[in-house]
Amino acid sequence: MANHRNREAVAPSSGNVFADLGLRDAGERQTKVRLAVAIRQILGQRRLSQAAAARLLGINQPKISALINYQLHGFSVERLMHFLNALDRDIEIVIRKKPRSRRPARIVVTAAQLSRAM
Repeated sequence: MANHRNREAVAPSSGNVFADLGLRDAGERQTKVRLAVAIRQILGQRRLSQAAAARLLGINQPKISALINYQLHGFSVERLMHFLNALDRDIEIVIRKKPRSRRPARIVVTAAQLSRAM
């Protein structure tokens, strides 16, 4: 049996899987996911039940379930940032001119290392 290699081209990622897939609002989608990842990590480190997390964030348990399962269509970026504030996290937004070498401007969300001692 001959060994045929798959000759499909592999394209490098742009750094945003949603943009790579050609989805609308790719920047917003990625921002929401990064914020949700931070929220999920904090809730996990605090070992909060979904019910306790819901009380803390002022939403119901099904919304917590959606949030930790990254079903984010019902959450705005602003709302996710308010959740992080409720979890005692500061959020800094830095606005700067993009380099000429990069064509589109972008939104980047970077979470600081989460502390184990909460």
